[in-house]
Amino acid sequence: MMKGARPSVLLVICGGIAAFKVPELIRRLVERGVQVRTILTRAGAQFVTPLTLQALTGERVSEDLFSLTDEHEMGHIALSRASDLIVVCPATADILARMASGMADDLATTVLLATDTPVMAVPAMNVRMWLHPATRANVATLSARGVTFVGPEEGVMACHETGPGRMSEPPTIAEAVMAALRPATSLPLHGVRALVTAGPTHEPIDPVRYLANRSSGRQGYAIAGALAAMGAQVTLVSGPTDLPPPPGVTLHRVETAEEMLAACEAALPCDVAICAAAVADWRVARPGTRKIKKSPDAPPPGLTLVPNPDILAHLSRPGPARPRLVIGFAAETDDVRDNAAAKRLRKGCDWIVANDVRAETGIMGGHENEVTLITATGMEHWPRTSKDAVARGLVHKIVTEIAPSHHGAPA
Repeated sequence: MMKGARPSVLLVICGGIAAFKVPELIRRLVERGVQVRTILTRAGAQFVTPLTLQALTGERVSEDLFSLTDEHEMGHIALSRASDLIVVCPATADILARMASGMADDLATTVLLATDTPVMAVPAMNVRMWLHPATRANVATLSARGVTFVGPEEGVMACHETGPGRMSEPPTIAEAVMAALRPATSLPLHGVRALVTAGPTHEPIDPVRYLANRSSGRQGYAIAGALAAMGAQVTLVSGPTDLPPPPGVTLHRVETAEEMLAACEAALPCDVAICAAAVADWRVARPGTRKIKKSPDAPPPGLTLVPNPDILAHLSRPGPARPRLVIGFAAETDDVRDNAAAKRLRKGCDWIVANDVRAETGIMGGHENEVTLITATGMEHWPRTSKDAVARGLVHKIVTEIAPSHHGAPA
């Protein structure tokens, strides 16, 4: 429920070169009828001026925790609770660390600690900062507390390095803000139950070794997050990854293909199942209970492999428990479209997303994807883009396919 006559956003602007995009974001939000108030940190003021922000928002800019006027009116408490959404943009590595540790030594962090309003963060930082274990831990902590994240994207940054850390563009951020401001019941996938698998599986050889693959889980996690953002009730069954769970998603961690199948069966019934995990095709028939020792006088031990359960085919079987829409992934290295189309028919799924995972593409384990969506009616190629963008595109297709019938309208 909105706290005023029109939706209201409190924008916390921190110190990063990406702050130059904030005026464009404000303009787009104001055009959509959003009231925008701003908090400008001391570092943020090095990149954008209070006068610019006040001119665009029509509101006074808040900067100082100890302003007598503000604190006479309990400014930081009022600011923290008067808006429908707080957006930290750009969210630097510093502000994420301070948010995660609960610091409150300036107006921005005090407001963020004193609020019960939903918080969205839009990260922007150097690639090495974004990938640093400290930042990854802080993001995981904040995600677990309910903070949602938009981006970052992969691309060339002001420091001339390339990789994940580039702030999302204003249109993308504005769309995420508007989605967050809409009541859950108005979202197109409200009431839809979705199951997503992601990541690799680890099939044990002995207590210290296993069979695995190069999947990072990023595409499946992005899909789960995009589904949740559209209002779906999402169960994410994940093999081993170091990714934080997307906001609003129920996460079940597993290791082996058999564990993944059991978790998927427990998540049924559901409306949509998306099998993005790179499940190992085989497992060792009899894993060792002790570490296998090498001997200079003996040949390497032979491994007897047996097939793993076929999760995609299992979920695609006709019957009352079958999801209305089952989507698989086909990671191929040759004849990508033909092999994927044949896999769709063989597995019995409705759609399949094909991609080329040859080493030179950098797709498996990377941050980008280039896919072909294959359905019963044809093929649609999507050019190379971020895995987040692929996720949003796929979820848009899902909305078009099932939302009308889900809400009782003609399909």
